[in-house]
Amino acid sequence: MTTHHQLYYHLVFSTKSRKPYLQPNTRESMFEYLGGTVRGLDAVPIRIGGWVDHVHLLVKLKTTHRLSDFMRSLKASSAKQFNDNHDHIQKFGWQDGYGAFTVGPSTKPAVIRYIENQVSHHASETFKSEYLRMLDAAGVGYDDRYVFD
Repeated sequence: MTTHHQLYYHLVFSTKSRKPYLQPNTRESMFEYLGGTVRGLDAVPIRIGGWVDHVHLLVKLKTTHRLSDFMRSLKASSAKQFNDNHDHIQKFGWQDGYGAFTVGPSTKPAVIRYIENQVSHHASETFKSEYLRMLDAAGVGYDDRYVFD
């Protein structure tokens, strides 16, 4: 019998110390690179978006993916690409951790819209507030002292 699955993940992570590296002139190229890297890791990028200090990805993974390995490769590759192609005084990096939230078929369209509206959304909410709200909505326990690095 063939394995059947529908593994959608909403992945969220910020730049190191939430530095605003993802400006309009770098943001789209980062999103494109992340999409290509997701494909290179044999997954499917559904939607990628974000703001100056963080990204959101909706991806479809396979049963053979190991989430921690996938995220390590995605973040390392994209940070290297950014550093190789942009001159900054400080080295670009992603935060150590990430948020990974499962997405069901019925909520997939809402997550896509949410990711597409990040620019307007962040006119009134910070990433910190958004992320804590996401953790609370998903019922993820956390200690605020260790959520952000």
